[in-house]
Amino acid sequence: MSLTGAFSTGLSGLDANSQNISIIGNNISNVNTPSFKAQRAMFTTQFMRNLSLGSPPNGDSGGTNPIQTGLGTRIAGIQTDFTNGGISATGIATNMAIEGSGFFIIEQAGEQLYTRDGQFSLNSENKLVTADGSLVQGYDVDANFQIIPGVLDDMDIQLGSLTIAEATANVNFEGILNASGTISTGGSTHTTRTFYTDALLTTTETGTTDLTVGGNDLYIDDGAGGSFLAIEGGTDTIITISGVEKGGQTLADRTFAFSTTPAVTATVDDSGTSMDDFIAFMNDALGLSSVSINGETLGGGATLTAGQITVTGNEGAVQDLLLETGHFTASNTVSGIANPFVTTKTGTADGEAARTSFVVFDSLGTQVQVDLTVVKQSVVPDGGTIWQWVAESNDNDALPRIVGLGNITFDQNGQFVSATNSAFSIARLNGADDPLTVNMLFDNGIDNISALATGPGGSIISPVRQDGSQVGTLDAFSVGEDGTITGSFPNGLTRTIGQLAIATFINNDGLVQVGNNKYEAGANSGNAVIGQALTLGAGRIIGGAIEQSNVDLAEEFVNLITSSTGFSAASRVITTTDQMLQQLLLIGR
Repeated sequence: MSLTGAFSTGLSGLDANSQNISIIGNNISNVNTPSFKAQRAMFTTQFMRNLSLGSPPNGDSGGTNPIQTGLGTRIAGIQTDFTNGGISATGIATNMAIEGSGFFIIEQAGEQLYTRDGQFSLNSENKLVTADGSLVQGYDVDANFQIIPGVLDDMDIQLGSLTIAEATANVNFEGILNASGTISTGGSTHTTRTFYTDALLTTTETGTTDLTVGGNDLYIDDGAGGSFLAIEGGTDTIITISGVEKGGQTLADRTFAFSTTPAVTATVDDSGTSMDDFIAFMNDALGLSSVSINGETLGGGATLTAGQITVTGNEGAVQDLLLETGHFTASNTVSGIANPFVTTKTGTADGEAARTSFVVFDSLGTQVQVDLTVVKQSVVPDGGTIWQWVAESNDNDALPRIVGLGNITFDQNGQFVSATNSAFSIARLNGADDPLTVNMLFDNGIDNISALATGPGGSIISPVRQDGSQVGTLDAFSVGEDGTITGSFPNGLTRTIGQLAIATFINNDGLVQVGNNKYEAGANSGNAVIGQALTLGAGRIIGGAIEQSNVDLAEEFVNLITSSTGFSAASRVITTTDQMLQQLLLIGR
C-alpha cells in the first residue's frame, strides 16, 4: 500500500471516531430527557485491497491464503436502544409512561406520529396534548360510556364540564320490627258535616250530583239552625287540600276542580263532575289504601254515606292523619264558602308500625323523597308474622301518592321469609326515565330486617345503602394499565371516558426520528399496528409517571474514552505517514 493510501486510512479513523463521539455526546446531553433512547455507532471496515486472492493446494504447493490490506473504517449504521428507561412517579394525572413495547400515538398538523414521551397536559379545550401541542390519540366512548374501538380520536377529558347522574335501582334496609306489638284495629277517622242538595237540608247528597251544572248546589248545616251554600254548581269550583299531616309529615298540596275540562292543568291535579269523583281524588291525594294483598289490607279510604264524608286513614299508629277544616279551601266560587268541608276527628290510628323516609334519584339526578311504612297485619300460629308495607311520595308526578304496596312474611324465628312485592315505581314527567322503578332489598346478606319481640323500643326500619346519585361534574381521572381513562365525580360515580391507543412496529430501528422525542414510520419499520396496551405485544401504561432516559452514563464515558483513543491513534497514523514521506523526500536530496 502506498504511503498516500495510509493518509486515507488514518482519515477514515478520524472521521468514524469523530462521528461516534458526536453520537456519544448526544446521548450524554440527553441523559435527563424523558423517554430518550440511547444510540450506538456500528463500525465496519471500509474497503479491502486485494494483493492476492490466494491459491489452492497442488502437487507443488500446499496453497496460499489471500493477501489483503484494509483501507480504513466507517460507520455502517446507528442503532437505537429501545429498552425501557426507569419509571419515575410524578403524581400528575396527565403524565403517562409505557413499560414495555409500544408508542403513544399523536397527531401533529394532520400527520400521525409516535412518541414514548408521556409528559402530557390538558389544553384550554381539555384535550390531552404533548409539550409542543400535538394531540394525543385514543378511543372515545359512546353515550353509555362504552369504548368505541377502532376509531382514533383526540383524547378529550372534560374536567369541570362533563356531568352525569345515575338513577337509583336498589335500596337496602335493615331494622327490627316488634313482633310483640299489637295488630291494628283501624286507622284514624275524620268525618265532615253532611252535604245536602237543598238549603232546607232535607235531601242528602248521594255523590252523583253533577256539580258542573248551574243550580246543582250543595249545602251544609251552619250550626245555628240554618244552612251554608257550601259548593255552588256550575262555577268550576277548585278545592285545594293543603297542610294535611300523616304521622307528623306534611303531605303535598293537591287540587281538584269540579269541571268538565281535562283532568290535569298547570294548577289542577285532577277534575271531575261529582262528589264521588272528589272522594276518589282524596284517596289518591291522601295515600289511602284498602287494596287486599293475600287477605291483608291497610283499610284506608274515603267514603260518602248519607251525605257525610268519612275519611279513614291507613292502619298503623305512625299513619295517623291530621285533617282539619282549614286544610280544604274552595276557590273560583261565587257564593260558596271558603272551607266547605267542616271536619271532625272521630278516631285515632293504632297498631304496631315502623316508618322511615329516604331519598332516591331519577336518571337526571333529581332527588325524589319516599316514605316507607311497615304495618303489622297478622300472626300465623307457630309460623311468624305478616306485615304490609306501603311506599308513598310527594314527588310522584302522577296523582296517586301511593307508589307501592306489598306484604312481608317472617318465620317463627323472626327471620325474613319472603315479600309479595319489593319494588315501587314513581312517575317522572321531567324528561327522566319514566317510571323510576326501585327495588327494596329487605334481606341482602349483612343488611336485613327481622321481626322479633323488641319490647318498649318499638319497631325500627331504616335504609342503609343504596345506589344512584345526584348530578356530579367530572373533577378527577386516572389511567389504568390498559390505557383506560376513568373519570371520578364528586357524587361518588366513576365512568370510563376514553382509552389511549398504542402503536407497535415489527422493527423499531426502522423508525425515523423527527425531533422532539417523536418518530414517524420509516421504509424499514413496517406499518404501525394500532391497538390497546397489554395487547398485540404492547406494554402496560403507568399513570402519574414518566419514562426516564435509558442512557447509561458510565458506559457512555467509557465509550467516550475509547473513541477519543481511537481518534488519537488515527491521527498518529497520519503523522507517522507524514514523517515517512518527509524521510523519503530527504533521500532525493
